[in-house]
Amino acid sequence: MQMPVPSRRTPAGNTATGWLKVLALVFMFIDHAGKVLFSNMQEMRVLGRIAFPLYVWCMIVGFFYTRCVWKYMLRVLVTGLVSQPLYVVALNHQWNEPNIFLTLLLGLCALWGIRENKYGSRIWAPAIALALATVLGANYGWKGVLLFILLYAVQESRAGIAAVMVAYFLFWGASYSVTRSLFGISINLNALPAFLSGPLSSFLRMETYALLSLPLILIPFRKDLKMPRWLGYALYPAHLALLIGLKALMGV
Repeated sequence: MQMPVPSRRTPAGNTATGWLKVLALVFMFIDHAGKVLFSNMQEMRVLGRIAFPLYVWCMIVGFFYTRCVWKYMLRVLVTGLVSQPLYVVALNHQWNEPNIFLTLLLGLCALWGIRENKYGSRIWAPAIALALATVLGANYGWKGVLLFILLYAVQESRAGIAAVMVAYFLFWGASYSVTRSLFGISINLNALPAFLSGPLSSFLRMETYALLSLPLILIPFRKDLKMPRWLGYALYPAHLALLIGLKALMGV
């Protein structure tokens, strides 16, 4: 007797990836502009932390809906290769420092291995992706790829997504110093009781601000933004080209 094939459930939360990709790009542009144009504005880097989790979630949703994962990976690879020269010039990186699309590609490879489970790929594919992220110096390193794996594991539950995000970014941010001021407001944790200042300080660290992306991931939009597929990929190199132009105009 043939066993029924279990159906895959739709990812929970916001699947309006058109809007999410645009928002991710906006926050990424703010982050990059804060890095190369306005280095004294820490707030821009804080807002920039929102971008990466949005990209990861968009890739997970896209992985669920794509008809051909290999073409999906190829598009990500080509975008990364095309963007690399612009990435080096715009953000003053070296050629051996890959842009974010390597992390996205390795994350997709890990998800493919987990879903297909061919010849034990559920184990070796994520392991290889995590190792390559470290060896190749991928943006966000193994932590970025691990976020793919963890969110994919809980994609069907809003509560699970929230729990993973909070726990993981508290862990990720633990190695960063506490922010003492934001948007002109001084943050004096010493004025608070210890039972408040301790937990609050854990949320006031650079990578922990990625949790600001959580409402955008969890709360569905009523309508999605429809745009050509090629435009969704072209936006990334386009924002780097814009940064290069702004750097030239400002003499940075």
